Amino acid sequence: MHEQDTTKYRIHLVVQTEGVVDRSDVVGAIFGQIEGLLGSELELRELQRLGKIGRIDVKVSSKLGKSMGDIIIPTSIDRAETAILAASMETINRVGPCTAEISVKLIEDVRVTKRTQIIERAKALLLEFEEPGIDPDSLIDAVRESQRIEKIATIGQDNVPAGPNVLASDAIIIVEGRADVINLLRSGIKNAVAVEGTSIPQTIIDLCHKKTATAFFDGDRGGDLILRELLEVTDVDFVAYPPRGESVEDLTRKEIIKALRNKVPVEYVLEDRVAEYYASHQEHQVAEKNYSLEPQKNELLDENLSEYLRTEEIDNDTPIEPEEQSDSNEEQPRTVFSHIREVRNKGTARFIKTGGDIAEEIFSGDIEESLGSLSNDMEGLIIDQEVNQQLLDQISLHGIRYLAAPAFTGIVRLPATIRLIPFN
Repeated sequence: MHEQDTTKYRIHLVVQTEGVVDRSDVVGAIFGQIEGLLGSELELRELQRLGKIGRIDVKVSSKLGKSMGDIIIPTSIDRAETAILAASMETINRVGPCTAEISVKLIEDVRVTKRTQIIERAKALLLEFEEPGIDPDSLIDAVRESQRIEKIATIGQDNVPAGPNVLASDAIIIVEGRADVINLLRSGIKNAVAVEGTSIPQTIIDLCHKKTATAFFDGDRGGDLILRELLEVTDVDFVAYPPRGESVEDLTRKEIIKALRNKVPVEYVLEDRVAEYYASHQEHQVAEKNYSLEPQKNELLDENLSEYLRTEEIDNDTPIEPEEQSDSNEEQPRTVFSHIREVRNKGTARFIKTGGDIAEEIFSGDIEESLGSLSNDMEGLIIDQEVNQQLLDQISLHGIRYLAAPAFTGIVRLPATIRLIPFN
């Protein structure tokens, strides 16, 4: 007789014997040694005939001349009778020809098990058809975001994705793809345009000739390759960098604004464009876009966000007035690349003051001892030796804004306040 639908309890027992036995030996021992022990009301054969005890399930295995296994007895009698029946099983001391020991592992209430299963299944079903509530703030944010995303358009014969203010703005931000344009729209920046691949569209080339252009690509090798091609085919004024390894489409609003505030003139990115810049400047006396090569201070960037975001109209749609351009014909400060050429292969370290002048030049091996005596107007450091993480951490603590070296090895943590420039 198999387990009945009316089963209330299951008696779980463990059997061990000093010898090899089979399932039939265990069942025979149960019926043989319990018969007549509990009286007529708890006679096992009668209980089975009446359907109050189901089929006795025995699983037994042998190893090294001993047998062990599990016994399950389903019952539909009351709790007290089930407990008595379970206790009686522990009086069995022989199975077949072998001495044996049977012990009660547990008495399971089947109804409790079923209730637990019902509860867990009900929870799963509830989650399947229950719609999460939307609070008022989330609803407003969702509508605002959808409005911004809907404003994305395509411009030019190449149909490049662009924000709504690209054509009207004096400045543009060039990103990699449509998702980057959408993420900048979420942050209230409406003058981003996407190259959509490694081949730079003619529309973007033309826009860069007419407007102040900032390249803002992902911080990976793909972004580096797109930037390289962009610099070869058109004029870019600034380059902004996300954290290394991060994608523009995944940045938060705070990270986007920080990256755009800290963008650098393109002359700091490619050394071979410095000569071209100066030749153009000297020929025209005052170039159309007269950008100082002096590194930007964070305080100045914070005060003149318009110089970097121009008409990017963040959230409140209020354009920020651009900073007045200088018409001075004064001699330009020395560039970081001219300092690199003078320090390379000499084993020295050169501290650069604000404005590009040399503050001090020492033997590169003495750099750590000299850091403690630095003045507050130090802007950069050019050092003719490899820089590791330990040295970089020390240098970043002293207000140095850029560091040039032949190589950077073992750098796993880049301080946000310093930019690294390799000699090559």
